[in-house]
Amino acid sequence: MRNHIIIGDSFNPWRNLAVEALLFDALAPDEAVFYLWQNQNTVVIGRHQNAWKECRVQLLEAEGGRLARRSSGGGAVFHDLGNLNFTFLLPRENYDVHRQLGVIRRAVAEFGIEAAFTGRNDLVVADTGAKFSGNAFRFSRAVGLHHGTLLADVDMDKLGRYLAPGRDKLRAKGIESVRARVCNLRSLNPTLDIPALTEALERAFEAEYGPAERRSVSDLDPARLAALEEEYASWDFRLGKALPFDATLSRRFPWGGVTLELSLREGAVTDARAWSDAMDEELIGRLAPALRGAKYRNDALAAAVRALGHPQADELAAWLLEEELG
Repeated sequence: MRNHIIIGDSFNPWRNLAVEALLFDALAPDEAVFYLWQNQNTVVIGRHQNAWKECRVQLLEAEGGRLARRSSGGGAVFHDLGNLNFTFLLPRENYDVHRQLGVIRRAVAEFGIEAAFTGRNDLVVADTGAKFSGNAFRFSRAVGLHHGTLLADVDMDKLGRYLAPGRDKLRAKGIESVRARVCNLRSLNPTLDIPALTEALERAFEAEYGPAERRSVSDLDPARLAALEEEYASWDFRLGKALPFDATLSRRFPWGGVTLELSLREGAVTDARAWSDAMDEELIGRLAPALRGAKYRNDALAAAVRALGHPQADELAAWLLEEELG
């Protein structure tokens, strides 16, 4: 396996996500990449989240921040220069989330911090349960992508100002605010800063996977990178086209919340949109196409979703059979 470490060259989230996407598309079958990057004053939402429901977009942009949408599922996060992002890109046969998380745990252990993996995607301080890292995932047939955040010294006031999760999500997690359940690693060890954490992560990656060659973002195809950056920066990708809808159905499941917006005509679904913070972005991406053309009846909506052939689709179908349709 050829191992590469790449350090981001920008604090622009659209460029950084474009670099990640290009690496995902171009990964060789015998290659592993560890990509470390930072965004400045940014909210990053999951692939299928409603930006207006998860982030105070106007406030963020009025204060010079940027909104970005990533390619993976999961929830919204705030990034500033006190946060370090990591991305593992591996062939599917070499992808092992516990091995990858072992790299992160080994790195923070250098600072005397014991970490544990909990829930569906969080790294927490083992003795307090305070979250310092959220993780998300994306897959193709050949490639597995695992990326996450590391809160070293993030501005918690801004984190609370810009993120706007629904009350049902907070109640489901048994907390009263976004800030109440997160912590900065620097508060546990004041010697920890971004350069020191970066070096610890590089050492931990090589300890787990073997020697790695340092590569530069400038090695990547500049034309393809520019095109991807333009896509990630576009209004349509980040915020989505407005959809006139006639019915909204929402439910929170243990694996994430789902909201369906449906346009109706003559008793049938003519258009649909699915919003979710679920980790399985592929399933959520298939929901809207499955519902288009279905009759607006409990049995028809449930059958359309069940036909996707997925365990979580069965849960969605059971909900749609019981939901009161207006």
